[in-house]
Amino acid sequence: MSLWIADELFQGISVDSIEALVVSGLLLGIVNTLLKPILIILTFPITILTLGLFLLVINGLTLFLVANLVDGFRIAGFGTAIGIALAVSLFSFVLNALLGIRS
Repeated sequence: MSLWIADELFQGISVDSIEALVVSGLLLGIVNTLLKPILIILTFPITILTLGLFLLVINGLTLFLVANLVDGFRIAGFGTAIGIALAVSLFSFVLNALLGIRS
């Protein structure tokens, strides 16, 4: 749902169909589950030096990777991916708070 909200609000992201949106959401969940922890461990020193801000770059990287893997889901560039990753994180936080979901 966060990807759909980002698609509606920002011009740097484009989703062609509901199918692409669902596949992108599923693949983003898989990438965040499998690849993101490895990236966090490998970049731990720079994450500490930037006081955690490098995690935005990791989120943008995972989103950009998904956009490159799914047909019909496009992001204008890596900088846009970082901004949209921040927005998707905020949307997810708000939706989880409204729905009462705890992680």
